Amino acid sequence: MKGSRETDFAYQAVYRYLTTLINELGADARVRLPSLRQLAERLDVSISTIQYAYSLLEKEGRVYSIAKSGYYALPVPCVANLDGGDDLLETLYVNARRPGMLVLSADEPASMQPLDSPLLLLERELLRQYPRSSQAPSQPWGELELRAALAARYTSSAARCWSADDVYIGADLRGVLEILIAVLALKGATVLIESPSDWSVLRLLQAAEIRVIELPLRAGGVIDTEHLEQLLVSETVRLVVLSSVLSMPRGTLMLERNRHDVAHLLALHGTWVLENDSYTDLAFETGVAPLRDLLDPDRLIVYSSFEKTIGPEAPYGYVLSRQLTLQLQRHFLLRAFRLSPIRQKAIARLYSNGRIDQHLLVLRRLLRESAASTTQLLRERLGDSLQWVAPEGGATIWMRPARPVDLRRVFQRLLAQRIVIAPGELFSIQGLYAQHMRLTHALSGSNDLGTALCALADALRLEQSG
Repeated sequence: MKGSRETDFAYQAVYRYLTTLINELGADARVRLPSLRQLAERLDVSISTIQYAYSLLEKEGRVYSIAKSGYYALPVPCVANLDGGDDLLETLYVNARRPGMLVLSADEPASMQPLDSPLLLLERELLRQYPRSSQAPSQPWGELELRAALAARYTSSAARCWSADDVYIGADLRGVLEILIAVLALKGATVLIESPSDWSVLRLLQAAEIRVIELPLRAGGVIDTEHLEQLLVSETVRLVVLSSVLSMPRGTLMLERNRHDVAHLLALHGTWVLENDSYTDLAFETGVAPLRDLLDPDRLIVYSSFEKTIGPEAPYGYVLSRQLTLQLQRHFLLRAFRLSPIRQKAIARLYSNGRIDQHLLVLRRLLRESAASTTQLLRERLGDSLQWVAPEGGATIWMRPARPVDLRRVFQRLLAQRIVIAPGELFSIQGLYAQHMRLTHALSGSNDLGTALCALADALRLEQSG
């Protein structure tokens, strides 16, 4: 395929072509696919290349073969029925992972500009420099080079400095947060968290039997300081969970005055703060001081991951803490995370050689352009049906219908058309956002997005008309 990128193997281009073809065929019937020879001529590649791409799809359950007949596409079922008490989040996850679905619920900013190729290239170079047989055993809470790179990145002054021993790296963000819950002995404790908040964090807190009190953000991402003070006085609050710079899924920046007021209250009450730093580098406006620069570093824990900025090849989560050294080391030892030293070294080099900062410049620009073009589409196609918060960073848009509707039914209608949205009720334990939804604007195909928004407009109109 002469139009594919030079860095791609031919079978990868064929695989993508076949995936698109299968998705376009629909799911109602089993459809015969082009023969090996037909595709070889159409795509100008060898028959063996076509055969290999088909074999990959067959292993994934996307196609099946019949002797002397050829390959056929398998229909992809949808889980659209939410009756009988089915879990909404589980339904979303199952459908979002089915082939052929257009996932408007995703929050994958790095998909706009993944760093997979530079990362894997660095990894191959490092493998030649550090043969596996001669590698010394790494510490179980992360490769020293990566921990040192993160410590340097988070150090902002002599008073707010971090060392490699303050940094702990786990296999993923969930594993790191589970360790924090255990270290802080949060079971049965009261935790305040800004709202709306990430559903994976909310579910994790619920599963640990933690009493969660939500702090709903006001317009502009403002935290109600009077409400916060009342809670700090009336409740025995063990921990407050707040965003560093960018509050997601709203995609808003906390105002500087509000940030100072919140920090002052937390210092006054000596409250432990868990800062979510996952989206700081994705704020369109750079140079905004993170919340941690206003807090007592000895009452602060920071968590984040590389996945939002680098991509799925870097799924690791990490945490920074200056005061929980022995407890964190013990729990990370018990977890015995087995992480690739070479992959961690490669990520560290991306930070130390400045490659990550070049990448973030491009990624933020692409996300900003994507947000602008998507909001323009929204104005054109759903201007009368939806209201939204203009994102100040990230890859999603927080919106609500102009008139009340049953968004679960809208969710069902769209699933039947192979489109997945994220209903707002997922972002609150108390069900605060039943009239909201989160949609991604980071889609590679604008035609797909336009089609999906038309389907969303139709579903909203059908629900609003009764």
